[in-house]
Amino acid sequence: MAVVTDALLRPTTPLITSFNAAHDRNPNYYNYVSSRLLPCPITTSNSFRLHRITSQLPLHSFKSGHGCSWMQDNSTYKDNLTNCKRNPGSLQSVFPPTPAEVSSVKDLFEFICEGPLIDKLGFTPEIVAESIDKWLKNGFHICKLFKLNELYLTTPQKARIYHYYIPVYLWCEKQIADHRSTFKDGDDIPPLVIGFSAPQGCGKTTLVFALDFLFHNSGRKSATISIDDFYLTYDDQAKLRETNPGNALLEFRGNAGSHDLSLSVETLTALGKLTKEGMKMKLPRYDKSAYNGRGDRADPSVWPEVEGPLTVVLFEGWMLGFKPVPAEVVKSIDPQLEIVNKNLEAYYDAWDKFVKSWIIIKIKNPSCVYEWRLQAEIQMREAGNPGMTDEEVMDFVSRYLPAYNAYLPTLYTEGPKGSDSEHTLIVEIDEGRNPILAAA
Repeated sequence: MAVVTDALLRPTTPLITSFNAAHDRNPNYYNYVSSRLLPCPITTSNSFRLHRITSQLPLHSFKSGHGCSWMQDNSTYKDNLTNCKRNPGSLQSVFPPTPAEVSSVKDLFEFICEGPLIDKLGFTPEIVAESIDKWLKNGFHICKLFKLNELYLTTPQKARIYHYYIPVYLWCEKQIADHRSTFKDGDDIPPLVIGFSAPQGCGKTTLVFALDFLFHNSGRKSATISIDDFYLTYDDQAKLRETNPGNALLEFRGNAGSHDLSLSVETLTALGKLTKEGMKMKLPRYDKSAYNGRGDRADPSVWPEVEGPLTVVLFEGWMLGFKPVPAEVVKSIDPQLEIVNKNLEAYYDAWDKFVKSWIIIKIKNPSCVYEWRLQAEIQMREAGNPGMTDEEVMDFVSRYLPAYNAYLPTLYTEGPKGSDSEHTLIVEIDEGRNPILAAA
């Protein structure tokens, strides 16, 4: 890693104004702060001019409103990085045990360069230094989104922002640039569809939420869609159950066969045509809280509207990218999976063929899905919405595990059908939903 020494730091006037309050009064406040922190560009051709951030801003006790576990300092992330042997000598200063002032851009620079995705994305310390203003700006926006004090972040908060969300966002930007470069000037450029395949409860929806926010703040229009939005209606799901009596995997929503594939094709095709100003469409949504947590398609009156020209479509789902495996494989896992495996044959044309870039969030053991799903249902109930009981969650998740066991190995080794390594990012996460260094 490039070394940034204290001798290269120059003192500046303390910033004693509340960052958030000042930004509310003046939307250009970020630019003002950036100019105070970085009065000259950070490049490899000159000395680093990194300035200490000092502030009398008190630590606020914000409620996140999103129920994200990374809002609390209860992660093992520090230990994970120590075990990965990424510059362990500096970890004590980079990972404070309690909320502490993010005291300098130097500290943040070093923290970013220790992230587990940095090498995978080809981000050298020099590249990070060249773009440090972008990291600062995006970090500011994410803190604003989650109501965090950007100068006082816990270890999990810093890790989630600077080791996960921002690196993934920058990768998405590169994918978009590559996509757009294949068209000529004057062409109608369809939005790039980026697929996010990740097990339930691992944080993919929150990741997509943050990315969508960053795209909109950069002046680009994006749309978010989930495979959940294409679930059959409650009534149609009941019909599916009746035609497959005794098959627990098709009794309720979730597995292949429980989606309205014609709605999927219609929606994804229409999104690809939103290339001009003034073009609009509504996106279907699914209400998981309906019918005591069994769910139903939301009324079209509450579907959100998106307007062109779209730059990117963020498409996420727990089984996105799954592809059929040999019959003997599914029989050995669960005989009930045979019909699901057959149903899956139609999903490439309905979903995956629209996806041009892939982000695959990889887990070591599908058993953690139960704990993650339980956390989500508890948060739903605490928010005053109907949700499943703990026993119902156990029953619910058990209907997904056969599919995880059958399809995740192929997804991780081969990738989705039609994907290629240049446009696929695999992010391995731990039980705390933090990215980790992949095993060699």
